[in-house]
This record gives sequence, C-alpha cells and structure tokens, in this order.
Amino acid sequence: MDVYSDIALLAGFAVLFIAVTGPARRSVFSDAIVFVAFGLVAGPSVLGLLDIDIETETGRLLAELTLAVVLFSDAAGADFKVLRQFIKAPVRLLGLGLPLTVIAGALVAKLVFPELSAVEAAILGTILAPTDAALGKAVVSNPSVPADVRQVLNVESGLNDGICVPLLLAFLVVAGSTTGEQSLPGLLGHFALEEIGIGLLVGAAAAVLGYVVLKRSVDAGWVKREQLSISVVAIALLAFAAAQALGGSGFIAAFAGGMLFGALTVPYREHLLGATESMGGVLSYVTWVIFGAAIVGPVIEQFDYRTLIYAVLSLTVIRMLPVFLVLTGMKYRTDAKLFMGWFGPRGLATVVFVVIVFGESLPHGSTIVTVAMTTVLLSIIAHGVTANPLAAAFGRRAKSEDQAPTA
Repeated sequence: MDVYSDIALLAGFAVLFIAVTGPARRSVFSDAIVFVAFGLVAGPSVLGLLDIDIETETGRLLAELTLAVVLFSDAAGADFKVLRQFIKAPVRLLGLGLPLTVIAGALVAKLVFPELSAVEAAILGTILAPTDAALGKAVVSNPSVPADVRQVLNVESGLNDGICVPLLLAFLVVAGSTTGEQSLPGLLGHFALEEIGIGLLVGAAAAVLGYVVLKRSVDAGWVKREQLSISVVAIALLAFAAAQALGGSGFIAAFAGGMLFGALTVPYREHLLGATESMGGVLSYVTWVIFGAAIVGPVIEQFDYRTLIYAVLSLTVIRMLPVFLVLTGMKYRTDAKLFMGWFGPRGLATVVFVVIVFGESLPHGSTIVTVAMTTVLLSIIAHGVTANPLAAAFGRRAKSEDQAPTA
C-alpha cells in the first residue's frame, strides 16, 4: 500500500471516530486508546493495511512537529492569572517533584537494568518524567474534581515536557561525549550556547514578530480576529523550524516562544489558540496511530518481566512518591495527593523523546525504547480506564466532606 492509501484509511477512521466522540468519551476508552488500537490492528502486526515506519524521516518529522505545536500551545495557554491562586503546588511539582521523579526513575532503572550506564538510566528517567495534558483531559476538564486540583494538574502537565527537553538533550550530549574529540565541559558549553541559546532567541523572536505582524494587521483592518488563530500554528512551526535550521533546539524555541506569545496576547489568547489546539489534537491522533502501527508490535515482541516491573514502578512509586512528598505540608488531604500522583499519564512527549533517542547511537538504546514505550502503552490503558470513575469518586468524596483540597 502507498502513502495515499494510509492517509485515506486514517482520515476515514478519524471521521468515524469524531462521529461517535460523545459516547466514546463517556466510556472507559480514551482517544489515545482508540487510535493506538486502530494503529495496532491496521498496522503490519495484524492486518497489514498501514505501512508506517517511525524510523523514517517522515515519521520522525511528523512526531517532532506534533510536539512542537503542543509545546507552543500548552506554554501559550498557561493562565498565570489563575496560576497565581495555586502557585505553590505547581512550583513544588515542577521545581522539586520533577527533578525527584527524574532521579528516582534513573536510580530504579539502574537497579532493574544494571547493564545501563548511569547516563542511559538518566535518559530513561527523563524520557518518562513528563506527563501528558491530553491524556489527562478527562480529569482536568471534569467539573466534579475540585478546581484547584484540576488547575495544578493542568499547569504541571502543560509545562513539564518543555522543562524536560533541555535536560534530555544535555544527557544525550553527555552520552555522546565518549568520542574524546572534545571535553565534556566544552560540549555542555557548546550545547548551552547553541541548543538552548539559539532556541530561546529564535523562539522569542518568532513570538514577538508574530505578535507585531498580527496586531498591526488587525489594527489596519486587513484581517478579522477569527482568522488569526490559523496564523498561530504557523508561528509555532516557524519557531521550531527556524531554530532547528540555525542549529538550536526547535523544541526549546517552541516552548519559549509559546510562553512569550501567550504573555503578549493575554486579552484574546483563548480565541487565538483555538486552531493551534485543534491542529495539535489532529497531529496527536496521527502520532498515536503511528505508535500503534509501528511501535506497539515490536515492543510486545521484546517484552519481558523486567520491562513490566519498571513500567509499573514508573507509573506508581517513581511518579507518586515525589508528588506526595513535595505536597506534604500543604492543605491537601492524603487522597488528593494520591489522586494527583496517579494522574500523571505518560504520552506524546515520551513518544517524541523516544523518536529523538532513535537517532542516537546509545549502547542500550533498544532497551530504553522498549521500556519507555511499554510504559506509555500501560499508561494509555491504565489512565484511560481509570480517569472517569476515579475522578467521579474523588469529586464525590471532596463534596461529601464539604472541604475541597486547597493550596
């Protein structure tokens, strides 16, 4: 089958899914579960109707563009006015909980997979640290869950992937420093100047340029406000692609550009970001199909008990213990801390991080990929199935005690 057949099959399934979106979202089957299952069944492991390879340039680029759009949209959509009401919890989760999660993930990885080097264990811990806002949407959009819990989880999942990008890239620099051509301090300095520095500058430039051009266009009456949201997608892609072309990190550019663009467009930000979120959603669906078609089958074939052990620990102890610890001392009940710890689903960021690792020559890269993808697959199922019932139960408990958790 050719690429056009793949596109036709995917588009047809998307139309069918959208037609039954309402009933589907009231069930235990999340969007990710449905599209991953479709990819697996239609892919080479079962029916062979889809011919998709994640290692091709097209597959890699599609995954990277998806994360770039999502990073820009999440960063731009961060509501700092609301965030200020609950600032302590997100700061603790991102400033303390996230590093603790990476460290815990690395330590457990080294224990379960002693063949991994220290930096490879750190790479695995970093890949699995960010949570997915889209996979947690059933929780953060559920009105029965107390507002502060929803806001904290939404902010955390929207920002932690962007924070993990430079950390992952730095670990990859360390992993690649064994050639001896340049000292590790020199490589890290080069990384800070190019990957991070260029990424930040290009992201800021794209945000300012986009804002100025769009504002002047609106002031001059050349374009209607409802048409502007489409341009935001172009600004996100401009930041990503320009940074990559100049030798910087496109992901850092997308995240930094989104933060600045969101700050500049506060009065009409929600309206502007509509198309960006829609585009990110469409690209996410495609990425989940690719994941199901090209990754799940090989992962199942390489599956072993150590992989399952680590995946379960990653979704529970490695994630939940840091969350519980950093929220200790705040006015959250035990069930609220456990609830927030559990709903840290792994998803799109981890998949794209794995795609990045595909391009590196790590000695145990296949182990890292298998473990990370197994964890994502387990997360899609476990969090998808438990989202609605646990959110409803938690909401009822909070309401019955007439004391919603507050920061």
